[in-house]
Amino acid sequence: MRRALRQFAGRRQSMTAAPEVLAELQGLRVRVPHLTGALVASTDGLVIAHLVTGMEPDGVAALTAAALGVGARLTNAVGHGGFRELIVSGELGYVATYAAGDSCVLTLLASAEANVGRLNLEARRAGTRIAALADATLERQRQP
Repeated sequence: MRRALRQFAGRRQSMTAAPEVLAELQGLRVRVPHLTGALVASTDGLVIAHLVTGMEPDGVAALTAAALGVGARLTNAVGHGGFRELIVSGELGYVATYAAGDSCVLTLLASAEANVGRLNLEARRAGTRIAALADATLERQRQP
């Protein structure tokens, strides 16, 4: 699993939570009814931005990185290409993780009443925007 995570993580580089990423998460909360939490993390489990309460965001980010590693290995093993998304359905709701470019993942928490189709649609769109924001942030950090 460590090899799979390294494959996605590349260099371990911290990224500051850009206000735009947090704004994107807040927008998701508005657009997706029954969304109970949202988190953006680096592929190696570092929190970039979050809107979660009642739980430790660092722990959720670490578990997200682990899920990403397993999901990536599974899609690779069966020949289905790179990781895109993983949805876990529990008795009380959903945990959905989406690739957001090469350096980030978006994890959404939703109650059991959530419309999963709407969740997927909005998360995929937000993931694309978050990937662009993360890439721009990383590029600014690389400049001297």
